Amino acid sequence: MSADEISKARNNFADRNPQSRKYFDEARKFLPGGHTRTVLTHAPFPLVFVSGEASTLKDSDGHVYIDMIGDYTAGLLGHSEHRVIDAVTAVLKTNVSVGGIHPAEARLAKLMCDRFALERVRFTNSGTEANLMAITTAMQATGRSKILVFHGGYHGGILYFASGAAPWNAPYDFVIAPYNDEVETLKLIRVNASSLAAVIIEPMLGSGGCVPADPKFVDAVFSAAREVGAVIVADEVMTSRHGSCGMFNLLGVQADITTFGKYIGGGFSFGAFGGRADLMDQFDTSPEANRDKVISHAGTFNNNISSMTAGCVVLGEVFTADVAIAHTARGDEFRKSVATVLARHKLPVSVSGFGSMMCLHALTEAPRSAVDVAKRDSVLQELLFFGLLERGIYIAPRGMINLSLPLTDDQLAIVLDGLDDTLKSVADYQG
Repeated sequence: MSADEISKARNNFADRNPQSRKYFDEARKFLPGGHTRTVLTHAPFPLVFVSGEASTLKDSDGHVYIDMIGDYTAGLLGHSEHRVIDAVTAVLKTNVSVGGIHPAEARLAKLMCDRFALERVRFTNSGTEANLMAITTAMQATGRSKILVFHGGYHGGILYFASGAAPWNAPYDFVIAPYNDEVETLKLIRVNASSLAAVIIEPMLGSGGCVPADPKFVDAVFSAAREVGAVIVADEVMTSRHGSCGMFNLLGVQADITTFGKYIGGGFSFGAFGGRADLMDQFDTSPEANRDKVISHAGTFNNNISSMTAGCVVLGEVFTADVAIAHTARGDEFRKSVATVLARHKLPVSVSGFGSMMCLHALTEAPRSAVDVAKRDSVLQELLFFGLLERGIYIAPRGMINLSLPLTDDQLAIVLDGLDDTLKSVADYQG
């Protein structure tokens, strides 16, 4: 029955989307897998979108969806946010690629330092680069080589720990700890005390299933890392959207270095890392610094005009601290509503998350670790994805949902009704 149900769902999807299939078949001749972003892969092929407006997307077959992925947290502003587009369009009429300093760079740096309690910040082109540079910063400052990460963590395409260390990861000396397991993690920190350069941690496993960290666990890890002289790197590439200045602030802790990305670029490529001045000033190559040792940080597009300008609008006008606080509360309320819908059905489906990020799981109870996430019923998980798509609701195949700012209350109500109807449609499923 499982194979039959999935086959039927995939065939229905293919029948409804012939233009996406046509594009996919052609794209595979030139692009391995038909695209250049692995997370977009799902059977039988991914949708091709041709336009977006506010919180909706239109695909190449003319279907309109309520966008509940929010580009995996990068699409916080929705589609075609005019304040960002207008500002970037205006500046591009005066300069495009300057090969030098321009005013928006320091302006955005100040906004970030003020907003996220950073002493210094530097820009990159992605969250992946930001995390790589943060690790470099820690290793150079400590003279050590080991990096403690967490099972289920994701810090970029070559810092991938969904099921342990991926074989394509950057060649660092990783120590992998179990997320939300205080005893085992502290043991690993103590065992590797003399060689541990950094502990890199997400306040919630984003790609790993929106599993929030236990506050007691976080506090213990931060304290233990500091005791052994390791640098604490907070990966807030996804979670800096929560509260006025990020999720770790809500958990009551402050990292040594924090990494950023996604939504701050307003739809343009963006990454940043920042924190303590004594760590970040290793990058100060100015004559006044008079340093014996410096870290070179190159990157043609680190300070590109589009991203810097967009970031200033995002943090300065669109997603202010007050808006962020309200959006976090709205996400918490919506997640509670999702849980209420799930409770009306007997299917083993739960929801995890924090604020405006959440994930549906084909599990009886919400997971607390990547080990729990791996136990999901894969057939039921896929049926939920296709069921919602049929009802005009676009979520991630893995169940991830991220609320964007332009989503209306009416649209969220439609999503809840669509979820309820989807659960009814698969009520007879037997895993």
